[in-house]
Amino acid sequence: MSGNYYFVIVGHHDNPIYEQEHCSRDGQSKKDDYRDLCQFVAHASLDMIGEHMWTTNSMYLKIVDKFNDWNVSAFVTAGKQRFIILHDIKNEDSIRQFFQEVYELYIKTAMNPFYEPNTPIQSQAFHQKVKFLCRRYLI
Repeated sequence: MSGNYYFVIVGHHDNPIYEQEHCSRDGQSKKDDYRDLCQFVAHASLDMIGEHMWTTNSMYLKIVDKFNDWNVSAFVTAGKQRFIILHDIKNEDSIRQFFQEVYELYIKTAMNPFYEPNTPIQSQAFHQKVKFLCRRYLI
């Protein structure tokens, strides 16, 4: 799977907890515009995720929304944190595995007594592991 993606963890109060992106486009201004657009699309998809999460028992919601060439896939944790990924190439199995492994990482981070729930994750170890998982499953 090779393409562009934007991954975000959204907290219980619709606040971003963590962001990771991969953009093959060049230029800083395009990258800033790309990030703004991705944040907008991810935030706009929260309503669709809210509708889908009550209709299934599965944590992985698959593709819940589309925007132009982008697909929006989601995963909802037991604590109602939403993992959202915008991607331009469809590969359900890789995305499911990515979500499962990031969920395990998130649980380990959330169990840390020094982490306050619903606050941005600042851990470099978490960032490096998510980056590795992105390369492994999404690029």
